[in-house]
Amino acid sequence: MDSNALLVFHVGVSLVAIVTGFIAIYGLLTARLLGGITALFLATTAATSLTGFLFHRPHILPSQIVGGISLVVLAVTALALYSFGLRGKWRAVYVVGATLSLYFNVFVLVAQAFLKVPTLHALAPNGSEPPFAIAQGIVLLVFVFIGLKATRRFRVQSATVVPGGVRIPL
Repeated sequence: MDSNALLVFHVGVSLVAIVTGFIAIYGLLTARLLGGITALFLATTAATSLTGFLFHRPHILPSQIVGGISLVVLAVTALALYSFGLRGKWRAVYVVGATLSLYFNVFVLVAQAFLKVPTLHALAPNGSEPPFAIAQGIVLLVFVFIGLKATRRFRVQSATVVPGGVRIPL
């Protein structure tokens, strides 16, 4: 795959991961597990992180470090959902992991916006200026709030793993 095609694929899958991530988190906030959307979110988030490593760079980039951490978080999140069926503490592990995975995607999106959007780049050309830090701080606070709300609202008495997702009796 040439680098242009890889970039288009990577950006496309990243945007799908972000959109489906927000839908999946909305489901948690409304005490529903959206099986198909959740599976798509987790798969596209993994694909985003994995394809990020395919870009040839002379050194490791911060986005690749975030991608590596994201893959570890995704593995634990998938285990909580598909192997442990959200039983006991695994429910909270899943909610925190899903929220953190979406946060990482949005974190990199904001960083890329400051690199690629001329108006934002002019505000923070090095990525270390106050506008960049403020934007990332706001994103972090929003996700901490969402994560806390989702952890409180998404309660599961028992869950069983079924093909295509998790069935949660209400």
